[in-house]
Amino acid sequence: MAELAMQFRPALQRYFLRRRLTREDAEDAVQEVFARLSRRAGLASIDNIEGYLFETAGSVTIDHQRRGRVRAHDRHDAYDDERHGFADFASDRLLQGRQELQIVLAALRELPERSRNVFILARLEQMRHAEIARRLGISVSTVEKHVVRALAHLTLRLGEARR
Repeated sequence: MAELAMQFRPALQRYFLRRRLTREDAEDAVQEVFARLSRRAGLASIDNIEGYLFETAGSVTIDHQRRGRVRAHDRHDAYDDERHGFADFASDRLLQGRQELQIVLAALRELPERSRNVFILARLEQMRHAEIARRLGISVSTVEKHVVRALAHLTLRLGEARR
């Protein structure tokens, strides 16, 4: 196994890099190929070990892509304490945040039902405008107008509360 790893590791790494895996993911994928190979009984009976390795690499690539789609890994930012950390948990800041949340919720209740529903689907459920339009039987332009109307109303109410 070590001999195969020494011989094929660089080629497998290039294979995964060409399939747009990061260097770290490519290294993990190479490890996964050899892990799968080590679980297989009867390595000596394989006529074309190189072909088998790259066929396994293809399966590993497909599995990696599926996991990536499910986890949406590429849409997440790495945690950065300076950017994501909370420096201030003071009670006055917490109280202010709760009050602003109450203002936003009250402002949402003031909106017409259609605008409120469109806004919630777009901003909280993170649905695409085209999907919302299809679901509600309205045009994409109408969805956009409802979102803009809701944002303007929420901004107005928050501005009034901060004065």
